[in-house]
This record gives sequence, structure tokens and C-alpha cells, in this order.
Amino acid sequence: MVQQPQSKPLELVVADPSTGASCSIPVPNGVSKTQGMHASFVVLPTSESARDTLTVLDNRTNKVYTIPITDGTVKATDFRQVQDTTGEGLRLFDAGFVNTAVARSRITEIDGAKGILRYRGYPIEQLSEKSTFLEVAYLLIYGELPSKNQFDDFEYEVMHHTYVHVKLAELEQSFQYDAHPMGMFIATMAAASTFDPSGNPALAGSDIYTKDKKLRNKQIFRILGKVTTIAAMAYRHRIGRPANPPQQGLSYTENFLYMMDHLSEPGFRPHPVLARALDVLFILHADHELNCSTAAMRHIGSSLVDPYSAVAGAAAALYGPLHGGANEAVVRMLESIGTVDKIPAFIESVKRREKKLMGFGHRIYTSYDPRATIIRKLAYDVFEVVGTEPLIEVAQALEQVALTDEYFTSRKLYPNVDFYSGLIYKAMGFPLDYFPVLFAIPRVAGWLAHWSEAMDEPNAKIWRPRQIYCGEARRDYVPIEHRDETDVRLTEMTKTASSTRRRISSWEGKKPGKL
Repeated sequence: MVQQPQSKPLELVVADPSTGASCSIPVPNGVSKTQGMHASFVVLPTSESARDTLTVLDNRTNKVYTIPITDGTVKATDFRQVQDTTGEGLRLFDAGFVNTAVARSRITEIDGAKGILRYRGYPIEQLSEKSTFLEVAYLLIYGELPSKNQFDDFEYEVMHHTYVHVKLAELEQSFQYDAHPMGMFIATMAAASTFDPSGNPALAGSDIYTKDKKLRNKQIFRILGKVTTIAAMAYRHRIGRPANPPQQGLSYTENFLYMMDHLSEPGFRPHPVLARALDVLFILHADHELNCSTAAMRHIGSSLVDPYSAVAGAAAALYGPLHGGANEAVVRMLESIGTVDKIPAFIESVKRREKKLMGFGHRIYTSYDPRATIIRKLAYDVFEVVGTEPLIEVAQALEQVALTDEYFTSRKLYPNVDFYSGLIYKAMGFPLDYFPVLFAIPRVAGWLAHWSEAMDEPNAKIWRPRQIYCGEARRDYVPIEHRDETDVRLTEMTKTASSTRRRISSWEGKKPGKL
């Protein structure tokens, strides 16, 4: 029998002249995975003039392409020139944006391997020790630390806009008493966009924020000012107490705690240690590059919608348990462990993949999260005022075990910002379901910084990712009476007795006996 030759697998041979190396990347269905760019390289000869480029050999067509390299990246659109025999350009597939950069930014720098976090070049350690949240917000949004006059003006404008329209307050009061505070926060922030027609691009013009920086600043002041008031109103409504109006003469975090906690005490002022601790936590959570919610802010903002709507959308992304709910999950995990002596059994259950170790590991950091180091020290300042949180001993013991266990260290699982932050919030008396709101308040500063940066980008385009269609080929419509019967039901769900009663009730036109 004559053996048939096997067809050559489709692949790209990519060479990097700057290092003199190459790798092969499979090309299934005309799509190259960007994760393949991480592969090891073998040395090839090169010339000095070809440095800072990739040389791509397409084994499907034997054509060679040269792709420029800028800042360690290549443009996905440059791969359109890599075409098969049908003329279809190559696209890059990166599920979950694991190795894809979608924006150039000057705001936040992260080195995950070295555990470095900097806002506008300033180390997070220095800012958390010496700065304030409002000063950091100014830095993130405008790029430089403010002068005394600049900061005074900024603080005045933000605090001046802490009051909200009475109709917004009535909206929050209309929610069910047990509504999740994050749901109230998102809905009220979205509704705030309807109170300023001059700031609505749908009414005032699509380019108002790309051309008018004064209007942009006006909305930044308003949102930063109102976000704490909206958040505090959600908390007060949840516990059945009337909202406190903002109090002038207090710092940003002091005013927030005042609106949260003031009852009828004359001269009420939050404890300075707790106010400072919250200020530091706000600094640490103010921005973290293109995380899920910040990417959502830029994505929504690229449509040139108003910033209130974009912030509401970003907050909705933060609401998810994989993002803003992580520190709540840590506290629940520690509560389930209960005592130090139960940690070994818990660790073994994690290794058997029966339970998850929350608060460890990060998409970016492969070393200790620098924010976790700061929060760990901050926790003891809070405990000196409010008393020791019993779960801190469990957290410390769990951390020690995980950091000395090869199973976790080999996977580069180190404590992240969520591991200790939830314990501080719990010790300060915040309910667990309020944790995402405490995350959202400071992250608004980062969202607005990214939104403003995007508005300054020349020739910016609306974000519109591509997909790889994996569905059915062309099909012709079949009338319902000619379709095959099936027992598969699409309405399976948890039913109550009343819903079943309504479903089996008769109504005109319903076939007898059909449920």
C-alpha cells in the first residue's frame, strides 16, 4: 500500500531580529493565538537594520512579512496583510485578553514580577504613606501632583458637589429595603446622567467631551463629589435610617464616614485613625490599570456616552464576584475555616480542588501584591482602635502556611489586595455586601482618569472587538408546524407553587393538557 503524504500543518514562523530568534505559532481557522507569542526562541542570523521588527513566514503561502515592534508590542492590524489564498487576513485570538494591549496609557504602571505599582510614576508605598485620596485622584486624572492652590481649588469643587438632587435621593429611597447596596449605587449613578442635559452627548452633541475640557472637568468634579453621597444613602436606606447631608469642613473620607454613621450626636466627627485608614484603602484601590471594570469604562466611553452612564457600566462590571466581590469571599472563607487548627484540613481540601483559596494569586502579579503589604500593616492600626478582629489570627496562619507550601509557591500564589482589606472593612463595621461599594468609590477616580485620557486620544475609535464564528452554516427557515417535536424544554427554572398554579391554569387558545 502506498502511504499518502500528510498535509503540512498550518503555522506561522515568527522571527524577532532584535533578539535573533524565532518560533512557530499554529494557525487554526486562519486565527493566531496571541498567547503563542510567549514561546521560546532559537537564534537566527539578522541585520542591524531589521531590528525592532518581526519577520513572519506563513507556511500556508510561503510568503514573508515584516511586522514593526513598538514598546514590546505589535499591532494586530499589521497581521491583516498575512493572507491565505482566499485573501482573508489573519486575526489574533486572545480569549479573556490574556496577552492583548488595547490602549496606551500614562496613568498606572505595574510590574507583576517585581511587585511594583506606580501611579503616574509615583510608588504606591510613598503615596499611601504621605498623600491623601483626593490628592491621588488629582494625580491620576491630571498627571501631576497639585500645587497648594491647585489642590485647594480641586478639593473645593469636589466637596461643593457632594449634594445630590432631591429626586435622586427619592430614587434610592424607593428601592426595596433589602436591595443590594451595589444595585442601588449603580442605578442611582446611571440616573444621575438625566439631571444634566447639557452634559448628555445625545442631546448636546457627540463631541462635547473630546473638545470641551472645562465641561469634562465639571463632570469629574460632580461625579467625585456625589459618589460618596450616593454610596452613603444606599447604606442608610438599607438600615432604615434617614440620609445625612454632606458636612463641609471635613476631608473626603471623613465626610463619607459622617454621612454613614452620624445619628444625633452634637459635633460628631469620625475617628481620625479610621478616617486615615479608609483614606489609605481608597488610595490603594484608586486604579489598577486595565482591570475588568476599567476596561469596561474605556469600552463604554469609546461610544462617547456621558461619564455618569460609563461609570454606572463600570460599576456593574465591578459588581461581579470575580472582581469587586473578592474581599467579601475572603472573609466568608476565613469564617468557614473558623479556627487556626482547621487550616491544615482546609489546605488539603484546596489541593484536592474541593475548595478555593480566596485572596491569593493575581492575573498580573506573580509575586506579593504591594498593596497587600501595606494593608497588612494598616490592619493593626485599625485593630488598636476598634479591637482585634478574631479572624486575623486565622488569616495570618493561613498566609504563613500557603507561603511555605510548595504547592502554592510553585504556582506563584501570593496574597493579593483582597486578602486583608475585607478584614479591615469588617472590623470597621461595614456589612459584607457593602464591600463592593467601598471598592467602587475610590475606583471612580481611576475610571475618570482613564475616561479623560481616552477623550484626549486623537482619532480615537469606538471599541469593537471581533469574534470567531463557530456556529451553524446557512440554514433555511422551517415553519413551526413542520418542525420535529422534542422533549428539550427551554423554560426549566426554579418554580414556586404559585408559578406552577398559573402555568396549569386554563386560558383561551391553550391546548388542553399542555403544560
